[in-house]
Amino acid sequence: MTENHGYFIEDLEEGMEGTYSKTTLQQDIEAFADLSGDTNPVHLDEAYAATTMFKSRIAHGMLSAALISTVIGTILPGPGAIYLSQTLKFRAPVRIGEEVTARVRVTSIDRARRRVVLECRCLVGETAVIEGEALVMVPSRSS
Repeated sequence: MTENHGYFIEDLEEGMEGTYSKTTLQQDIEAFADLSGDTNPVHLDEAYAATTMFKSRIAHGMLSAALISTVIGTILPGPGAIYLSQTLKFRAPVRIGEEVTARVRVTSIDRARRRVVLECRCLVGETAVIEGEALVMVPSRSS
């Protein structure tokens, strides 16, 4: 990994992992609602959220999923990687004050096409809150 580039396709191996952790704050949820336009009251209104199956406010699922993008764009493969696709399964809610860790692991590499498949998970403690798979294009030293 260089200062302006993440890993090149030639440097990646199956099993490599990258992680990023962030505590979910109320201001993050409010900023995400403002940025995305998703003002569902389950995220913003405690009285409303208390009447739902969650019993209190929860973070937007895509707010936690954005941490996967952080790993891909800044850690593994890192700067220069281009997202091609992402699947997500939302397994459990994230609440204000919980730390979410996004973990990305290289599961397959197509060096000829410069494509990498990544297993993606977001965890709160040992609980998987999001699981999915990403396909990214990774720069080559020769191009």
